[in-house]
Amino acid sequence: MDWLQTIIIAVVEGLTEFLPVSSTGHMIITQHLLGLDPASLSKSDKAFVHAFTFIIQFGAILSVVCLYWKRFFQFDNTPAPEGSSLLQKLKHKYYFYWLLIVGVLPAVIIGLAAKKSGLLDWLLDSVEVVAVMLVVGGIFMLFCDKLFNKGTDATKLNEKRAFNIGLYQCISVIPGVSRSMATIVGGMTQGLTRKRAAEFSFFLAVPTMAGATLLDLLDLLKEEAEWATPHNIMMLILGCVVAFIVALLAMKWFVAFLTKYGFKAFGIYRIIVGGIIIILLLTGQSLAMVD
Repeated sequence: MDWLQTIIIAVVEGLTEFLPVSSTGHMIITQHLLGLDPASLSKSDKAFVHAFTFIIQFGAILSVVCLYWKRFFQFDNTPAPEGSSLLQKLKHKYYFYWLLIVGVLPAVIIGLAAKKSGLLDWLLDSVEVVAVMLVVGGIFMLFCDKLFNKGTDATKLNEKRAFNIGLYQCISVIPGVSRSMATIVGGMTQGLTRKRAAEFSFFLAVPTMAGATLLDLLDLLKEEAEWATPHNIMMLILGCVVAFIVALLAMKWFVAFLTKYGFKAFGIYRIIVGGIIIILLLTGQSLAMVD
């Protein structure tokens, strides 16, 4: 990967990480457009591109901590119920983080299984899967506001609801589904408003992508040291920084837009993009803009 490819992919990641359009799917499409088809890469380069896809997502996710830092670093300083054990007192004080742990558990189990089986790497190589899921998800999004938009501000987020949202997040192991869409819809099915569901989706992304990034770094370290060139390390740093800045600018706009207009516009966009990719694939056209 060169500097321009890195910047373009990172900008795409930052713009799409919090939108229900699948940031991973868009990065896979962008990689093909830029001539980074996994089939044409060496084993070391392919491993690096896969890891790059996840690691810069963590760079974008860190914008959540920056933008919502007062809410992310929240503690319940009210007295715990009388007679509580030490564990219960800790849970009371750090209940927000406990909900994040509960919510991320399903993704940890499913994600590790998908990675160990090789399914995740296969999915990351498949632009066909991305295109189909963009269209399928787009059609669903045309109707999901009417189906699930019954949340109220009075709905309290608890362990059961957090775990159920985490189950929805597991669907996003398929590129093109969108982690953001899956968790926001998951939150809406649990009675949360679109705004509260979107915000919890952002918070849940932090431990989810932190785990995915750590796992990919460990896998990269297990590979032959060929990938760990000064150039590749600089590309990782550059990608994370660009994704962070762009995501920071895009996030607030998305919350305001989603709260006011819902999912329909994103659904139409997904259908158009996915449809174009499917047509190109069916007609035997190369997606690469550069050779």
